[in-house]
Amino acid sequence: MTVSGSWERAARGAMLLGDGGELSPTIFAEMSALATATGAINLGQGFPDDDGPPEVLAAARQAISDGINQYPPGLGMPDLRLAISEHQQRFYGLAVDPDTEVLVTAGATEALAATILALTEEGDQVVVFEPFYDAYGATAALARTELVTVPLPAPDFRPDLDALRDAVTDRTRLIIVNSPHNPTGTIFDRGTLELIVELAHRHDAIIVTDEVYEHLTFGVPHVPIATLPGARERTVSISSGGKTFSTTGWKIGWITAPHRLLAPIIAVKQYLTYVNGGPFQPAIAVGLRLPDSYFEGAATSLAHRCALLSGGLRSAGFEVLSPQAGYFVIADAAPLGITDGAEFCRQLPARAGVVGVPVTAFVREEHRDGYRSLIRFAFCKREDVLERAASQLATLR
Repeated sequence: MTVSGSWERAARGAMLLGDGGELSPTIFAEMSALATATGAINLGQGFPDDDGPPEVLAAARQAISDGINQYPPGLGMPDLRLAISEHQQRFYGLAVDPDTEVLVTAGATEALAATILALTEEGDQVVVFEPFYDAYGATAALARTELVTVPLPAPDFRPDLDALRDAVTDRTRLIIVNSPHNPTGTIFDRGTLELIVELAHRHDAIIVTDEVYEHLTFGVPHVPIATLPGARERTVSISSGGKTFSTTGWKIGWITAPHRLLAPIIAVKQYLTYVNGGPFQPAIAVGLRLPDSYFEGAATSLAHRCALLSGGLRSAGFEVLSPQAGYFVIADAAPLGITDGAEFCRQLPARAGVVGVPVTAFVREEHRDGYRSLIRFAFCKREDVLERAASQLATLR
């Protein structure tokens, strides 16, 4: 298999969420292009439209002025690794060695890719919860593994525990736990997390977490699975600063894991981006050391914006499935007579001047029943933008 063949296989793996046929732009690219072409409000992509905390931005500018513009160390700058270690202890009581158990990555996506490529072999099974972030499928395909999904059915998006038990077998190498979850905003309850740990022990699997929305929860605490008894020694925990500090373009992510798991991930990561974001690394370290009031305020502000957009969606006739965390709210367009959410999203910019993304974009074709009328909208936008979007959506009625 050539390198180009490998990447084509990964791209076709991503098409597990698509309709097959020739390789084509994802629905995300299609919706963003529609937003640009029509001037519609883009609530399809999960990036904020305002800046992060001034202290963090100032630290990046200072780092550039101080000449921190070349390659950082391969593991990440020591002070950022220390700040990540301090963060895990401060918020979760997890003792992490900054020198042997922390790796800085090009966002959480690279962290996930390096982990999947490092810790699996051809034919292994990777268990994910569906709907799922599309990079999981693409990277699993690149690694020549089999993707096994556990459904999160609407409206509460909770996994059936018997289905979870059936999904994890002796062939399972990784169980990917995305909580708080994208796109549904669900936070897995303790019973689900405990069962994942139990199954990982029973079948000698490794738990991989995607926790990028860890601080953006709405009245429901985030419990890292690594804090549960028996979990830490077999868990690779992944997060990033982009969502927490409204700096998604900086792409500063990280992994914390026992050294025996982290070592092979480091070996793979050095052949991906190698290193990244020199002046942004000390800035994210500043962010991780901000007072509790910042983290609480960020979550409170997002909850308010979620309520603002949710109210507008209800007024427009959608049924809103309220999230517990994150950047997104899912709305069911079935009360508007919609049965094909993807086609509806293609019409929405012209009809209401707003862009959303169909939830079927996160679900494999054979599993899309039950999700076809669901639309994901991002509320991580300025209040005036959300108010305008709500007003325009009202024209649908």
